[in-house]
Amino acid sequence: MASQQEHAHLLESGGVVHHHHHHHGNLMKGKEQITRHGRTAHNMSSSSLRKKSDLSLVSKVRITLLRQFLTNLQEVILGTKLSILFPAVPLAIIAYYCNFGKPWVFALSLLGLTPLAERVSFITEQIAYYTGPTVGGLLNATCGNATELIIAVFALYERKIDVVKYSLLGSILSNLLLVLGTSLFCGGLANIGVMKEQKYDRKQADVNCQLLLLALLCHLLPLMFRYAGGLNYAATQIPILQLSRASSIVMLICYIAFLFFQLKTHRELFETQEGDEDNDDVSSEEEAVIGFKSAFIWLAGMTVFIAWLSEFVVGTIESASDSWGLSVSFLSIILLPIVGNAAEHAGAIIFAFKNKLDITLGVALGSASQISMFVVPLTIVVAWIMGINMDLDFNVLETCSLALAILVTAFTLQDGTSHYMKGFVLLLCYVVISAAFFVLKSPLKPSILNLGGEPSNTAVLGA
Repeated sequence: MASQQEHAHLLESGGVVHHHHHHHGNLMKGKEQITRHGRTAHNMSSSSLRKKSDLSLVSKVRITLLRQFLTNLQEVILGTKLSILFPAVPLAIIAYYCNFGKPWVFALSLLGLTPLAERVSFITEQIAYYTGPTVGGLLNATCGNATELIIAVFALYERKIDVVKYSLLGSILSNLLLVLGTSLFCGGLANIGVMKEQKYDRKQADVNCQLLLLALLCHLLPLMFRYAGGLNYAATQIPILQLSRASSIVMLICYIAFLFFQLKTHRELFETQEGDEDNDDVSSEEEAVIGFKSAFIWLAGMTVFIAWLSEFVVGTIESASDSWGLSVSFLSIILLPIVGNAAEHAGAIIFAFKNKLDITLGVALGSASQISMFVVPLTIVVAWIMGINMDLDFNVLETCSLALAILVTAFTLQDGTSHYMKGFVLLLCYVVISAAFFVLKSPLKPSILNLGGEPSNTAVLGA
């Protein structure tokens, strides 16, 4: 097993293999076939940033345990093009404990979170090789947005409800407008000589858009409630909270149904349709780079570091906003999400270049619907358990930008074809929304022209 892996790696990395076996050619052919099918969009996208490791040095180490550890270390830490950002992790921790400026801690933690987020998706994928596609899909669904979830929980713990709402909202916006826009734009331009428009499978996009519209309804109703109550905020606060919690439970039920739909009944819609699944037994042997147990240990370690850095990010966001002159809403809507999803974003764009739009859409839309239908309601339920009054009322500006982002995306993906103009329009939408939050220096404290209403943020934070 180990020797086969080493061979395959040596072959790929151009290392010299001294003892020849006959089955190498078949293995390589098999490997080429394997990498092309039976994997969901998320795995495909994150894998585009990986580098093949050259294990020729490590394989010379005699002691088995040590060799395994070094191999894992090399695969996990150096197996990504983002590994140059890893030094930011210890630097952020040092900066925090040596009392450097808080903006420094914020910036370094943001940088450090980028490779960590990518590695978590890599490790869940490794685990998926052992557990089979269904469990792997579930793992991907939950760990794919681990960073967002952890940041949200820490912000809740610090009672920074604004940061929670903003970062989750920003995550949806960046997936729908920035990632999708860039992908369609670049993909359209790159393939303009080959074809006038790129094709993709509409069925998957339709289901995701429907989920997003349901999520949008759940965000709009509490807001409408506030207006329906004659702008008397105190009177509508409890009903809004109750409605939000009920909606969250509905959204979670819907998400579970969606997982069942995606992993069980309609799996063929979501798998990247290329080739046929005849080499699956080889893939589990060839592809898994890390042992099952060690993958879990790595996952736990990564999560600890992500949690640590998330705590720094949440704790220093206000001081960073003061010293840089950017509003907290801009930092958490525009900067935080880009960091948590950087690897996925890059992957989506790379696949658009390769004219595989199904994967791109699977990543961007999949992440957006995951956050809106799973992470947001989950944070509201967690807040409920912690005794914090967090509701789905995301203020007017935020909810409206979300609504328009979802509508624009849904209309863009209507006809199953794409060209660079569609991507360009989506990108411009993102630019305008980020400009709005950039200009909005302070959260609008006097809410709704101050007609006897108390602003939502202070009312909730004071609770």
